[in-house]
Amino acid sequence: MLSLVLLVLLFCNSGCVVTSLNAEGDALLSLKQSIYADPEGSLSNWNSTDETPCSWSGIICREQRVVSVSIPKKKLYGILPPSLGSLSDLRHVNLRSNRLFGALPLELFQARGLQSLVLYGNSFSGSLPDEMGELRYLQTLDLSENSFNGSIPPSILQCKRLRTLDLRQNNFTGSLPDRFGASLANLEKLDLSFNDFNGSIPVDIGNLSSLQGTFDLSHNSFSGSIPASLGNLPEKVYIDISYNNLSGSIPQSGALLNRGPTAFIGNPGLCGPPLKNPCSGSDAAASSPSSYPFFPNNYPSQNPDGAARRGGKPRGLSRSAVIAIVAGDLIGICLVGLLFSYCYSRGCRCCKDKVENGYKGSKGKKDCLCFRKDESEILSENVEQYDLVPLDPQVTFDLDDLLKASAFVLGKSGIGIVYKVVLEDGLTLAVRRLGEGGSQRFKEFQTEVEAIGKLRHPNIVRLGAYYWSVDEKLLIYDYIPNGSLATALHGKAGILSFTPLPWSARLRIIKGVAKGLLYLHEFSPKKYVHGDLKPNNILLGQNNEPRISGFGLGRLAIIAGGSSTLPSNRMAPASELKPPERQHGNTSSDITTIVSSASFGSYYQAPEALKVLKPSQKWDVYSFGVILLEIITGRYPVIQVGPSSEMNIVHWMQLCIEEKKPLSDVLDPYLTDETDKEEDEIVGALKIAIACVHGSPEKRPTMRHISEALERLAVTTK
Repeated sequence: MLSLVLLVLLFCNSGCVVTSLNAEGDALLSLKQSIYADPEGSLSNWNSTDETPCSWSGIICREQRVVSVSIPKKKLYGILPPSLGSLSDLRHVNLRSNRLFGALPLELFQARGLQSLVLYGNSFSGSLPDEMGELRYLQTLDLSENSFNGSIPPSILQCKRLRTLDLRQNNFTGSLPDRFGASLANLEKLDLSFNDFNGSIPVDIGNLSSLQGTFDLSHNSFSGSIPASLGNLPEKVYIDISYNNLSGSIPQSGALLNRGPTAFIGNPGLCGPPLKNPCSGSDAAASSPSSYPFFPNNYPSQNPDGAARRGGKPRGLSRSAVIAIVAGDLIGICLVGLLFSYCYSRGCRCCKDKVENGYKGSKGKKDCLCFRKDESEILSENVEQYDLVPLDPQVTFDLDDLLKASAFVLGKSGIGIVYKVVLEDGLTLAVRRLGEGGSQRFKEFQTEVEAIGKLRHPNIVRLGAYYWSVDEKLLIYDYIPNGSLATALHGKAGILSFTPLPWSARLRIIKGVAKGLLYLHEFSPKKYVHGDLKPNNILLGQNNEPRISGFGLGRLAIIAGGSSTLPSNRMAPASELKPPERQHGNTSSDITTIVSSASFGSYYQAPEALKVLKPSQKWDVYSFGVILLEIITGRYPVIQVGPSSEMNIVHWMQLCIEEKKPLSDVLDPYLTDETDKEEDEIVGALKIAIACVHGSPEKRPTMRHISEALERLAVTTK
């Protein structure tokens, strides 16, 4: 009987065991109890009756151990308890964009395996403790948009695995620890902007060679000069050291070369390009506005005395001279006032008469000047808009994005500087900076640029947006990655390696150019003329698809106050530009059969362009023919025919025909091996080219006929 009773008691005890939450669950319940408001019920399933917290919202476990606490954007209001530090396997904490406040508990830094601590967008305060350095595995520290204060503890340099350090928009003070750059060489992003850091930028800052996104020290109180080592940062990094107390010249090397002025503005003591404040004794050319990288050049001069003074001791004005100047000014002001009053009264009477007469002018009478307040105000608003105007609904970036972008010079011409611009999100654009004048021609500029922005064709570079201000005019295009047709045909200067285009690729390119010109000539709203077609204006996409660029630039440059003429097509002597020749054999085809006689002009511009001011579509046809000759022959538009004589490619082709040269003598040596298979296509394309460069505009074919003829050529897909 006794044995039976003991057996029953044992059975009851085994079936009535009460489960309890483990220690990690208790630590997290302390967090829940420290949250005073949870409006979205994010912690509603954190129950003490569970064995472990691994099923709770925002908790991730590995082998029943808590490794991640992630509760972002849940409007949690409260503080962090010390118990979080007892989670020995904790790797990630993400509590961003809540309403948490108070100081960080020292016990938090006992979680030595912590790899990421993301607390941005809260109201935390207090300083960072020295215990921060105990987090040897920390890779991401984002405390931005809080109210932290004090200086960065030197112990943070022990976090050598740190990749992201984002402390922007806090109240941090003090200088950066010594050996900051050398110790944190693995940083990929550094953002300390909008604090009150002071002291100098560490000289070893250039050791941050792993940076990939942001290097932002703007809106602080850093002083001293910019260390030259800053130029050692990767060129694609977004660099911003604006609005500090930096002084001295801006180093012109590495990543600092070709940076826009927005990276440096707000430092009254800085001088040299790209700022408008020249350093004393600097070359005048280096400080000219045309040498500055793009955007914006319309901020006020940082030279408090206005224009740069010339050397020598300033001379004062005598008392009599000052009196004479003042008297002259007063008389001049009075005369101008009387004249303006007279003109205004006449203008108002005239306007009134026009209104009364229904704006019907009287024959034989001159029009009078009417002052209309509403029009002048509208003009002022438009001219001073200082904003980015999108021309395509797909444009998602804005002026702020462009201001923060990294810019690199792609090239310069008579119509401004072209930059490769990389936005923070990785989007790459091409930005052309036009002139700095033309402040009274905004309406004209707007009409032209918006008409160009409506052009949509796969073989024309898209103009996506523009920017206008009194001092700055920018055109923002899609970035085309593979360079120009000129580079694809002849290689790049100074680079020996060169992969020639096969004939199939050249034919696809010329067909695409023909389609683009046909669209401009017949299907665009105004049946445009390009007027400056050449290989440098034909860009190649990812798969070498051609995109015509440079359309309308001549007109826009004139309006914007830039060059009034198109840039010259004159190139360097052919002896300097001629690509290496290959030995190639003869072929039985004789180009004499192509055409018996023709009259040719010179270079890419049609011969009549020198006599007639108004461009015609036949100008583009001629330019297209010259480019086609260049593609077939592999030669430049100027050919060396003797020790001291040159001949343009059109005249050279005419000479080859007259001398009955075989096709192999005019063909690009790189295409010799393809002659057997592609001879009919090459000869057909050569016939089209010769027809395009006919001396008489009336005898040149239209782009419609040219495009159709090219399509009829047999296509060999490779």
